[in-house]
Amino acid sequence: MKRAFVTGASGFIGAAVVRRLLAQGWDVAVLQRGSSLGQRLHGLEPSLRAIVSGGDTVAGFAAELREWQPQAVFHLGWAGVGNVHRNDAALQLGNVQFACELASVCADSGVRHFIGAGSQAEYGPKRVLITESECATPTTLYGAAKLSACVLTQRICELAGLRHAWLRIFSTYGPGDNPDWLLPGLIRQLLAGQRPSLTACEQTWDYLHVDDAAAAFEAVAACSATGIFNLASGVELPLRQVIEMVRDLVNPQGELGFGEVAYRPDQVMRMQVCVQRLLQLAGWRGQRMLAEGLAELVAAVRLEPGCIAAN
Repeated sequence: MKRAFVTGASGFIGAAVVRRLLAQGWDVAVLQRGSSLGQRLHGLEPSLRAIVSGGDTVAGFAAELREWQPQAVFHLGWAGVGNVHRNDAALQLGNVQFACELASVCADSGVRHFIGAGSQAEYGPKRVLITESECATPTTLYGAAKLSACVLTQRICELAGLRHAWLRIFSTYGPGDNPDWLLPGLIRQLLAGQRPSLTACEQTWDYLHVDDAAAAFEAVAACSATGIFNLASGVELPLRQVIEMVRDLVNPQGELGFGEVAYRPDQVMRMQVCVQRLLQLAGWRGQRMLAEGLAELVAAVRLEPGCIAAN
């Protein structure tokens, strides 16, 4: 049986990757930082091996990781993803150090595949079709840290003869998403009968269902290609259209406050992503249609504890 080790397993995408690996017959160990594996992995505990972190450094669990001897390591753990921490220098530097330490331990632990989670933030705002060869010009320390981690872990792996792949994640959505992100927050406001304040939403956006994102990580682990892979649906849609789709699923008469919030100075206005490398080299293709996925997300939010629906 194939063995995997997953960091960030309690996160939105990390938990989906864990579920995908288990469904595909992998034997999975996850890095546990707290007293439990978290709500997103609830019920899966008997199927998983928990490797307790023992601190903020890789040294705290390196011996157990070497004992586990996974063929593939999926590094999705990252602190400070939210906007409030994206320019926290100390926090982002710590992420880079952790990634490098993990790659170094993998290099002497029999690991064959290091699969890292990157971000669209590495590219910075672009108004062109984004391919993996597009110049990376991040505008946040988060994006710069992700880019640094990509370059450094790639070189560590190359020196050790370890395969390295890096998936740059664009926008994902689905049940279990972080409650403060745009779509879940919008749904909660509409369910409560509120009028969400929004930007003019003139952006074009690319949304990928989290289960399709998880399938891409597993597909890349199963192929032999190295390097950077854009992870997106490859379908560019007006953000305003997506928001109106959500509104219509919750309450077609709900009001939307377009134009009431100013754009950020570094606002991404166009998200046109080329995913041909992922399709051609990993044989992956997204399966979930947006309308279906949004309906699933709305249904999941309705069932959340504490969700208040207007009469």
